[in-house]
Amino acid sequence: MGLIASLPEIEKQKESVFVMHEKSEKLIPLHKHSKGQLSYVEGGIAYITCENRTYVVPAKHYFWIPKGLEHILRIGYSATVLRSLYFYAHDDASNPFYTKLGIYPATELLIQMINYTERWDGRHVSRKDENFEFLVALKNILPQFNNKALPIILPTTDNEQMQRIIKYLEKNIAERLTVKSVSSHFNISERTLSRLFQSNIQMTFLQYLKTIRMVKAIEILVKTQRPIGEIAYEVGYVTLSSFSDAFQEFTHARPSDFRRY
Repeated sequence: MGLIASLPEIEKQKESVFVMHEKSEKLIPLHKHSKGQLSYVEGGIAYITCENRTYVVPAKHYFWIPKGLEHILRIGYSATVLRSLYFYAHDDASNPFYTKLGIYPATELLIQMINYTERWDGRHVSRKDENFEFLVALKNILPQFNNKALPIILPTTDNEQMQRIIKYLEKNIAERLTVKSVSSHFNISERTLSRLFQSNIQMTFLQYLKTIRMVKAIEILVKTQRPIGEIAYEVGYVTLSSFSDAFQEFTHARPSDFRRY
């Protein structure tokens, strides 16, 4: 049973932990659940969209979605494995970690613990099961990892002019794009362009451009074996070192290390 088919099943036992490990490339449409969701992304990339923002989750990172938060989940590569645990929510008020959306780099300990749960794939694990205390410990340890959230966020907007500008940036991502060149292309002032970004997506032009370049680089890295220097050039960097530094800032890993995930 896949994740989409399992959505109603997740809700059937309020106090259990539902386990779902799945390899897929698919879109799970807008939904919410009464449990907190812990998911680890292995070998690819995932996207969470909620509240007019898309959050990018690279390989070897995990995310927590609190109960009741409506979201769309997209798996961006067929080789991606999404390892998910849906936890009871009666104790979520015990720590702020459980009440907000977060994306974090995974430690080796957490990866091993999540992988261990694959033996219960497709099942509810409840208090009557001898394995339940292991899952309780896993949930309790999450706030203790001193996690630094990974803020790769792509805001969305209904502003038609901004949508045209964003499409232009995505199409010409390999070019030397500046506030001056883009504003000239759309026949608006540099000040107007800067205000459009700040007022519609609460990011500067350069912040948004850097973000879409990193997201594109992640997608190419996980889907192909193309040389990293070639990828750097394709997403608009003229030197490998500047690309590598920017990539590490966004993902906490060098491109070559990230590919090995």
